[in-house]
Amino acid sequence: MAIGEFFSRLGGKDRPEAEPEVATPRAPTADDLRAALERAEALVDGASAPSVVAARVRRVTATVRDTLPRLEVVGLGSDQGYSVMATATDYLPEAVNGYLRLPRRFADTRPVDGPRTSLMVLVDQLDLLGATMDRVFDAVCRDDATALVAHARFLEDKFGHRSTGGGLDLAGAGAAIPAMPDEVEQPADLQDGADAVGEHGDLDDASVSGADESSTDAIPDAADVATADEAGADAQLPPHLRPLAPPTP
Repeated sequence: MAIGEFFSRLGGKDRPEAEPEVATPRAPTADDLRAALERAEALVDGASAPSVVAARVRRVTATVRDTLPRLEVVGLGSDQGYSVMATATDYLPEAVNGYLRLPRRFADTRPVDGPRTSLMVLVDQLDLLGATMDRVFDAVCRDDATALVAHARFLEDKFGHRSTGGGLDLAGAGAAIPAMPDEVEQPADLQDGADAVGEHGDLDDASVSGADESSTDAIPDAADVATADEAGADAQLPPHLRPLAPPTP
């Protein structure tokens, strides 16, 4: 070994230089994804994009927002989490920006992929993203739905009756329901009275008028009634208090 090499090693000149550390980007949080969704919606606000594009963009962003709370359970590192993260931060804004970079007249009228214009290509991309986010949303919510069904079956087995398929028997098993009678019969005395009224219910005019006349004759005159009352009252007084009879002419 040469003296120069020895001293070089001794001084540490031949040590391999340490590679510079590469900063690893942190995983986006739910707040980062919400901010990305707001930026994507701002791209299509106003007259910058047709209504068919704006409606589809908002459909995707709304589904992603509904999915974000469930991603805290399944994790962003899962397949569903990665699809949601990539859609919010890359797939959706890249598709919209690619369309907006083109002049509207060219993008909406010039075929670029067979008969499809740039607008039709973008609409197809947004429809695909919307359908994919719907499937992801269903997948991340299915675990909770399965747990709900399992709990419902547990309650049915515990409080229900297996003979009735697990349904709660609130009316009581085997309770007899009385039969309703076909026709209600009236008492005999009520029926005879109704028949008697029917037989004598039709009166002719002569009998009615005769009854009115006899009742009128039976009513005394008001003056006679008053005179009789006065005479009776005087008779009850002592002799020295009774009024004197008028002299006889």
